[in-house]
Amino acid sequence: MGWWRREKKEEEPCKKEACAIQACLSKNNFDSKRCMKVIGLLQFCCEKCNYESTHCAPLSGLLKTSTK
Repeated sequence: MGWWRREKKEEEPCKKEACAIQACLSKNNFDSKRCMKVIGLLQFCCEKCNYESTHCAPLSGLLKTSTK
């Protein structure tokens, strides 16, 4: 089977949210306080997938403590 016939691989969970955080931080001089909404969306996504996404692994400790 040729490369054009391969099925599209399922996208990694939380990739969209992680990219949105990076874009927000870049746009706002890396001021995380201005990106709390998108950070919350990543947190929700990570909780939903039990932090099993590669996009959650480096942030899991931070995200778990940010709500305390």
